[in-house]
Formats: sequence, structure tokens, C-alpha cells
Amino acid sequence: EVQLVESGGGLVQAGGSLRLSCAASGFTFDDYAIGWFRQAPGKEREGVSSISNTDAGIYYADSVKGRFTISRDNAKNTLYLQMNSLKPEDTAVYYCAADPVNYLPDPGVYDYWGQGTQVTISS
Repeated sequence: EVQLVESGGGLVQAGGSLRLSCAASGFTFDDYAIGWFRQAPGKEREGVSSISNTDAGIYYADSVKGRFTISRDNAKNTLYLQMNSLKPEDTAVYYCAADPVNYLPDPGVYDYWGQGTQVTISS
């Protein structure tokens, strides 16, 4: 059974920080690229950040560069997203996803998805 479970979302003031976690089970975690996506009301799901299975490849959307940091702990089967200097436009449901080949920000190529965690940034 493949399972991805996000946690760490919440409501914070602009300029604050959150750390999201994604706990994975049911597959060989260190064989997969893992990524974070987000979807705001009325908008398409977009790639935020992703990381290859070896950490050799890392992607950040231009809108989050310098503010967000992605990391993975293969020993714990967990993906993280440290989010600093949060802005109201970061408000969205954040999802983690896994793919056996690539770490590109296209949600259509990912095999497994979590349920999402809400991040709300107040101005």
C-alpha cells in the first residue's frame, strides 16, 4: 500500500515560517524523486519544489527561490519543505508526490500523491 501523508500546515502571518513534512510508506522511498506541489482556489496545481532520489537534482519555482528549501531523509522515508518569509500568495493546499524517474514540476508525471495540507498566510 503506497501512502504519502503531509503535515505541518497551518495559518501564519506574512513573514513567518512553516516546515512541511511528507511521510512515505509502501514503496522504496530512495528510488523515487519526491516533490511538493500546491493549488490555490481557482488555480491550477503547480510545482513548488522537487528533489531527485540522489539529491543530484533539485528544482524550485521562481516564486519560492531563496525562501523555500526542500530536503529528504531517506532513512526516515520523509520529505520536508522549509518555508521562510511566507507571503499571502503562498496560501494554498500543499501536496507531496512521488515519481520513479524524474523530478520535474509537471504534476501529470507523478505516480503517487498525498492528501494535502492547508497553508494559509495572513497579511
